[in-house]
Amino acid sequence: MLYRYGTFIHRRARLILVVSLLLLLGAGIAGAGVFGRLQGGGFDDPASESSKAQQLIDERFGGRPNLVLLARAADGSVDSADAAAAGATLTADLKGEAGVSDVVSYWSAGVAELKSGDGRDAIVLAHVGGDETERRERSQALIERYAVDGSALSVRAGGEAAVNVDVNTQVARSLAIAEAIAVPLTLLLLIIVFGSVVSALLPLAVGGVAIVGTFAELSLLGAVTDVSVFAINLTTALGLGLGIDYALLMVSRFREQLGTPGQGDGTPVAEALAATVATAGRTILFAAATVATALTALLVFPLYFLRSFAYAGIGVVVIAAVGALVVLPALLAVLGRRVEAGRVPWRRRTDAGPAADSPFWGRLAGAVMRRPALAALPVVLGLLVAASPLAGVRFGTPDEGVLRPGSDGRVVADRLATGFASNQNAGVDVVLDGAVNRDALTGYAAALSTLEHVGAVTSSAGIFAGGTKVRDGDPSLSRPDGERLAVATNLTAKSDGGQALVRAVRAAHSPVPAYVGGTDARLIDTTHAISSRLPFGVAVVVLATFALLFLFTGSVIQPLRALVLNVLGLSATMGVLTWIFQDGHLASWLQFTPRPMDTAMTVLMFCIVFGLSMDYEVFLIGRIAELHGRGLPTDEAVRTGLARTGRIVSAAAMLLAVSFFAFGTSTVSFLQMFGIGCGLAIIVDATLIRGILVPAIVRGLGRLNWYSPAPLRRIHTKVALSEA
Repeated sequence: MLYRYGTFIHRRARLILVVSLLLLLGAGIAGAGVFGRLQGGGFDDPASESSKAQQLIDERFGGRPNLVLLARAADGSVDSADAAAAGATLTADLKGEAGVSDVVSYWSAGVAELKSGDGRDAIVLAHVGGDETERRERSQALIERYAVDGSALSVRAGGEAAVNVDVNTQVARSLAIAEAIAVPLTLLLLIIVFGSVVSALLPLAVGGVAIVGTFAELSLLGAVTDVSVFAINLTTALGLGLGIDYALLMVSRFREQLGTPGQGDGTPVAEALAATVATAGRTILFAAATVATALTALLVFPLYFLRSFAYAGIGVVVIAAVGALVVLPALLAVLGRRVEAGRVPWRRRTDAGPAADSPFWGRLAGAVMRRPALAALPVVLGLLVAASPLAGVRFGTPDEGVLRPGSDGRVVADRLATGFASNQNAGVDVVLDGAVNRDALTGYAAALSTLEHVGAVTSSAGIFAGGTKVRDGDPSLSRPDGERLAVATNLTAKSDGGQALVRAVRAAHSPVPAYVGGTDARLIDTTHAISSRLPFGVAVVVLATFALLFLFTGSVIQPLRALVLNVLGLSATMGVLTWIFQDGHLASWLQFTPRPMDTAMTVLMFCIVFGLSMDYEVFLIGRIAELHGRGLPTDEAVRTGLARTGRIVSAAAMLLAVSFFAFGTSTVSFLQMFGIGCGLAIIVDATLIRGILVPAIVRGLGRLNWYSPAPLRRIHTKVALSEA
């Protein structure tokens, strides 16, 4: 069927290119506004207790403060006449802003907790309303207007709203820098790998189709559901990378089918194209299915941050495969032997570029298979040593700590944590959902104030400390259908103590249903949302990958071998990332602050890297299975298969790694971790795993490599997904 399809492409190539160009233009128009439709959050489970608490606060109490303005007196104390006058003006002006509510400041409320211990700083708290896009736009405008240096006060912006603005700004800047690095470098490397300018431009064409098409998809999805802005980063890196992977395989096979340049007329273009689509095209179809399957696991998680990467990842994989199987064959049909145009001077005329057998990879496979145990043991031990930091891994969620120390969001958060009696970022919110009489509310608030590390509990019934009412309460915290309580603490946000306090508050008896929120409550709920669904996500990846690899190879051993090696390579990569980003060994060089591994980003990397590893698995094992099916002994099939695919896999991995490593220049630490982690995992997989461990294990298994029970063999015979 694919052979006939390739013949059809050759006959209708120009029509297909015209239609594809029109569709690409339409996708470009549809995707032009993608940034304006994407959101900056998505790290919380919408069904969690902390999300319910936040929802009730927004609906009934005007919202939780998400913008913090830290005001420092230019001279002396914030109680000086000039500072007090400027603070009162700042508070009044902020109250008059559209979309801003619950503005409270030290100067308006006179609450000592809103002034720093040394008297130099005071804070203004406000809630910026709207959906995430509206909050980001409003916060950006407010920060530009109020976070300025005046004659009496110098103001900096912090809090969740300001941090989101900082992160989104840095992400957009990081994306531009990464693309400015990756695209020219990738083009240079493509010219070196292919040996001709025309061939080198083809992978960029497929990558461009994948990126533009996925931007259109995300723009349309963003109009009907929440999609994270960080999906853009995956789209550009994965679109360019998969475009290179698939085009490299297709163009290399096309060159191979055409024959060695300069040696006779070779195979006719139509026949070479049909054979290329029938072989490399089948591999691309299957490789795309494995990557897309791995990314579907992200759909089981309730955080739209992770679900967004499934939308982007599946979209970019499918569109890249369509580009490689529709647009690229049409281009090859039109170019024919001109695919070699623009040959670089140093390339020998008899060299078929990445299509040629690689003596290095062939010799490496032969050497490994002569002494498989001796070759594999040091590699396995090295990967296990690299994985060892995982024994002390800790997980967290993004906050201002992902920004560099000099950013305003970081400065404000650090000052709140060290300079004020109570840490506003670590406070616990409690919402009582229902009418509560005054005595019951008083007893509940007093009981909470006796918990360890609680400085004070503010409610409409009074402000309590140590079980005793110390001041009158805040009437604005009371509603006919509920009550709100603010639990103040000097604990550091996202610390073990902060999480223990949340659990203690949740365990306390409440007169009506209580919902507990705040920074640490969100961390607990997010971690639970991911960890509780992680087994399902892993099961989806493992079972689907096993089934697809079986259908491709006809063996039940090869999928098991691939899964074990993938886990080993992934563990080594995650161990290195823990050593770098949690333990901070390269913090000064990469300019980030060591912090726990980001839970959502770790899951994301697992799915992406797992899928890409299977991509290269398909490239290699597909050729080995093809050669073995033609009658070659297993050892010879491995040696020849690695000789013919080793250069393709290593070149594809190098080019894809460049796209990911470019994110190491980001000023947002979890993007650095994502880029460096994916790039490192790809290099490890394409070299140590495919180059050494696969030949060693296949040699050791011998005839067992192709074992399959008779009923499964019959299923495979009917499906026939392998290259042949």
